[in-house]
Amino acid sequence: MPLTEREASVLNEIRLWEEKLLNYEANEFQLTYEKYLERSFLLLPEKVQQQFFSLIDTWLFHLHGMIQGSQLQMDAKERILTSGRIFSKDIEEIADIRNLTIDQLQYIAEQQIARHRLYSFAQGGLAGTGGTLLLGADIPAMAVINLRIVQLIAMTYGFEVNTPYEMMTSLKVFHTATLPPRIQIKGWNSLMADLAENDESYFYQGNEQITDITWLEQPVQQLLKAMVIALFRKKVIQGIPLISMAIGAGANYQLTRKVTDVAHRYYQLRYLKEKEEF
Repeated sequence: MPLTEREASVLNEIRLWEEKLLNYEANEFQLTYEKYLERSFLLLPEKVQQQFFSLIDTWLFHLHGMIQGSQLQMDAKERILTSGRIFSKDIEEIADIRNLTIDQLQYIAEQQIARHRLYSFAQGGLAGTGGTLLLGADIPAMAVINLRIVQLIAMTYGFEVNTPYEMMTSLKVFHTATLPPRIQIKGWNSLMADLAENDESYFYQGNEQITDITWLEQPVQQLLKAMVIALFRKKVIQGIPLISMAIGAGANYQLTRKVTDVAHRYYQLRYLKEKEEF
């Protein structure tokens, strides 16, 4: 089925965004930083490296499953269906949402995105107060917020995340979104290759490894953020550590902004691809 004028316009926006990813050029500092991180990590025994990434992958799998099966996520799913029924009374399950127009779906998705960017901003502000408990909980909390919004965007465009294929795909979308900008195009191309090669809608047939050395920068950035917050938490204005709170809130907001940008474009593209093939 040929795309409508509006759908073609959205597809063109995604292609322009892909082109920006492709043409992104890292500066000298970023390249030096990347080489230093890789060299430092490669000093560890190979077995330790493998165990580290295996542990991260396992943690992400379990966290994804916990979020997907939680009552909080079930309630969010019902809210998506309820929002969809505003536009069409025939919606009974997530797959039916694909019958809505791209603008209607984008409206529902942007509500979810705005809410979770706010959650990240607030979480960063709390972590920025410098409290040991809040600062320690920042990385798990950010993982939950960002994995959750990827799942919700997927559901908004009619893709349930309770099958092995969709679960692995959403984790790879999360992984791509959290890569450094200069490497994101590789992750995006991998997602596109999976999309082109996998006709199976239940089982995932590709490489099930999620994290690798290219992803190392993200956890290091989170640790650096925690160190900067700890450094500035004693600089208070009227008894409030505004500087460290601003650092935490800004960093967390930008991370969720990256995640939602990639996830939204990926699931929009899948929706449009299925419309073309129908």
